[in-house]
Amino acid sequence: MTNKDVLNELFKEHLQNCSLSGLNSICKSDLHNHFGRGGSREYLESIFNIKIDSPPEKFEAFSHMDEWFIENIKKYCPYLKRLEAAFVQAASDNISVLAASFGFDEENMMAFIQTMKSLNLQFAPNTILLPEYALDRACDTDRELSRLDEVLSYKWFKSIDISYNEFAQPIKKFKKIYRKAKEYGLILRAHVGEFGTADDVMEAVEELELDEVHHGIAAAKSEQVMKWLSDHKIQLNVCPTSNIILRVVESYSVHPIRQLFDYGIPVTINTDDMLVFNQSVSQEYLNIFKSGLMNAEELDIIREIGLRALEHYN
Repeated sequence: MTNKDVLNELFKEHLQNCSLSGLNSICKSDLHNHFGRGGSREYLESIFNIKIDSPPEKFEAFSHMDEWFIENIKKYCPYLKRLEAAFVQAASDNISVLAASFGFDEENMMAFIQTMKSLNLQFAPNTILLPEYALDRACDTDRELSRLDEVLSYKWFKSIDISYNEFAQPIKKFKKIYRKAKEYGLILRAHVGEFGTADDVMEAVEELELDEVHHGIAAAKSEQVMKWLSDHKIQLNVCPTSNIILRVVESYSVHPIRQLFDYGIPVTINTDDMLVFNQSVSQEYLNIFKSGLMNAEELDIIREIGLRALEHYN
């Protein structure tokens, strides 16, 4: 039996025993992680000696979540300490490959990259960081295009993403940006189909030539779109707890990851904003398993899909 086979069996055994500590010990990926929100509240409480109030059971809207985050975390916890917390969390959950999204500060980028490398080495030396360049869906696309060569000249970012309000402007406005990002060899991702429609997912993939979609669960509303995604092997990086707390999905037991997986679409399980949703990758696997939605064998297949991201590491 190979080491890989041993890990597969251990992962399934830990799921069946509902052992969170056991799951923590198995290597996994987190490919949808807004890194400034990627740590645990408990860690920040310990280093700042504060008590962070829990968020509501469900948010009324995306804006409600942002308001809660600003008032309860951002106001008290500096950005670099939140990044430190995210690395600590990755190490504690044995995240082998971590796609973490960041913005771009043209004045301090080199210093920031060095800081990130230092934090990575200090707090999560066994985690491979794949930085993701994150654009706001409402951004000035002409401005972003004009500075993209500078952004990518650092050769640090491995992927590109568009996030926040899915309806801020048409996806085709980002087409030139994504063509250039593709020339630089970046993995092309975008947030789409969390709040929108199955057609929105297909349009984004076709217009931007996406390799992967962050969320994309609206695709489950269309058999035609699911078959198209499956045929084209478009990976969906899914965040179950995020979908539930933002009122997109009712519960784990009815999450559309079931239909997407059954259609042969590559899916992964991720945290999104752990400081808000308070569920690690291991907890997300356990949530899905305990709900009865998927079995241990299926969830191990998903874990292995996520680890394929290591193939993009140079």
